[in-house]
Amino acid sequence: MSDAPPPLAFTGERYHPEVPREMAYEHWHRYAFAMELARGRHVLDAASGEGYGAALLARTATSVVGVDLSPEAVAHAQSRYGGPRLRFEQGDVLRLEGIADASLDLVVSFETLEHVDEHDALLAAFKRVLKPEGLLVISTPDKHTYTDLAGQQNPHHVRELYREEFESLLSRHFARHRLYGQRVVTHSMLWRLDGGTGAITTYTQDGDDVFGGMRALPMYHVAVCAKRGEALAGLPALSCFADAQQSVFAHYQQVIRELMLTDRYAHTLRERLRAAGLPDGP
Repeated sequence: MSDAPPPLAFTGERYHPEVPREMAYEHWHRYAFAMELARGRHVLDAASGEGYGAALLARTATSVVGVDLSPEAVAHAQSRYGGPRLRFEQGDVLRLEGIADASLDLVVSFETLEHVDEHDALLAAFKRVLKPEGLLVISTPDKHTYTDLAGQQNPHHVRELYREEFESLLSRHFARHRLYGQRVVTHSMLWRLDGGTGAITTYTQDGDDVFGGMRALPMYHVAVCAKRGEALAGLPALSCFADAQQSVFAHYQQVIRELMLTDRYAHTLRERLRAAGLPDGP
């Protein structure tokens, strides 16, 4: 819409829909996964940021409140996405002041944990506001893959966790949890066109070899947590996210075209320098 607010500045700390590349797939997939769990429920999006994720949840939820510490982000989100079933409030997710005990069916917290040091306080706040049958969906980078193997530290992250540390944290606050691994991979999909169902098979290529199953190391962990084990019934074994517009590939192709044009221009300059009898490089 022409009266939509301008995009928030991208700093690397907060994702927004105008950011291309793999980051888009990671974030949109998590919220698409949570949309089914949000159906007909009262939902909190903790550290809601730009607001696009809470807006996705509101497509299926009865109500959604997005809470974020940044007044700028809250004002932007309310202006861009706010509506009858969706509102945004400024607040600290470590406390969730103003949200009553046992009042929510679902809490969503994507890429929040690593930005704070008080992990137990955060999980305790989420547990407090959830109903006995409620669910928490939470994600965080896997420190081994995201940081150790990459050999670099995200300056916006305060405290990252290894898988064992993450699961230990979850177990201290919730009786049961289901843990998923997530990362963006290049893949081919083969699916039935007759509407039938069947077993799910996956394969991983490593060099010249092909293996059955998913062999990639998770870049992120996504957990669905519950106070009661029966609340986890019906969760999928595998969740895939496909981009019908192939936006990441389109972005790569644009970059490649620009590089080819630059290379062509450089080649032309070198030819002209040689024709003029001038050196064409160091």
